[in-house]
Amino acid sequence: MSKRTKSMPEPADVAETPRRAADRIRDTAFDLFYREGIRAIGVEEIVNRAGVTKPSLYRAFESKDELIAEYLRDYDRRFRDNFAAQGAGHPDDPKAQLLAYVDYLAVRASTEGYRGCGLTNAVIEYPDPAHPAHQVGVESKQALRERLREMCHAMGAADADELADGLLLLIEGSYVSGQAFGERSPARVLGAMARRLIEASLASR
Repeated sequence: MSKRTKSMPEPADVAETPRRAADRIRDTAFDLFYREGIRAIGVEEIVNRAGVTKPSLYRAFESKDELIAEYLRDYDRRFRDNFAAQGAGHPDDPKAQLLAYVDYLAVRASTEGYRGCGLTNAVIEYPDPAHPAHQVGVESKQALRERLREMCHAMGAADADELADGLLLLIEGSYVSGQAFGERSPARVLGAMARRLIEASLASR
């Protein structure tokens, strides 16, 4: 009976290899797409950085477009988790929850090297409404708009939908201006401007 050599992988290792390859591809693509832009990154660079083969990528994802959509869905999940986490210290207080995220973003978007929101960037990079990147990005933005409206209604704003749209404009503007101005970004005044909008709306009830 022949001995199993040390180099021979165990069956569990064989079964997990595709999953591990997919995870490395996903993590590498997330980093590269966010930092460099989606169109600027090709499949070759992703597989080289991830340390996998091109066939491994196409076993895990049918196309680059599918990988892009997965990146954006992952980005959306992380965004939602972060949005909730920023306001977690203020249960049952939608105003404080919203301002907690706004204050976080004001600092984040005024940091050198800030690359904005990956979802906003994707909608701009892929203007075609039929492209998966555009579709995932728009769906996420629609969900954020609806979430802001819910929070503004919950805080008793006079015109909750209008207030929510004003706040969304401030937030999206911070995502973009942070990339252009770095540490001197207009996003530094995001918190003050958001408070003015909210207080004006609450005062006019």
